[in-house]
Amino acid sequence: MRLHQIAHCRTGDKGNISNISVIAYDRAHFDLLRKILTSQQVATRFAHIAGGPIERYELPRLGALNFVLHNALGGGVTRSLALDAHGKCLASAMLDIEIPDF
Repeated sequence: MRLHQIAHCRTGDKGNISNISVIAYDRAHFDLLRKILTSQQVATRFAHIAGGPIERYELPRLGALNFVLHNALGGGVTRSLALDAHGKCLASAMLDIEIPDF
């Protein structure tokens, strides 16, 4: 199953840092997200763009995880030659992660 079946995402950026929030549609799925969606898994998924560490923050009251990807936007919006300099498409890449069926 793909992550998009149980969650949605929002992205943001500041300089060369992108953040991706993963929010469970149903709070009952938050524990599953917390268990399976690790910083390492996200680092593997975004290895082609994230040149720095990836931090994970838990927001249990929101049923969400927030991942901060350092050195992920090609130098930042004003310096990057990327088509998506803000990293908005990163949410789609995150939601395409394969997760185990539950």
